[in-house]
Amino acid sequence: MSNEHTHHNHDHKHTKEVSNRLARAIGHLQKVKQMVDSGEDCSEVLIQLAAVRSAINNTGKLILKDHLEHCIVHAVEDGDEEMLDELNAAIDKFIK
Repeated sequence: MSNEHTHHNHDHKHTKEVSNRLARAIGHLQKVKQMVDSGEDCSEVLIQLAAVRSAINNTGKLILKDHLEHCIVHAVEDGDEEMLDELNAAIDKFIK
């Protein structure tokens, strides 16, 4: 079976929201780096780093939701077992 589905083009409901969340997380992470570079309190750095990690995890959940609602529904309809295997592998990596 080919890997055409890995380069599929279709709209996800939450693409703009995911992009915005990632942009905010990147900005937040840059601020945390500045905190480290300027020698700010380690406890505060850890709290802010935890907030970035939470934002990234929540963004990942939104991506997964979109993927399930669109790609996986089509994969099941088309009998695409390979895409289901790829989803399982991606979940294993995301939820370590």
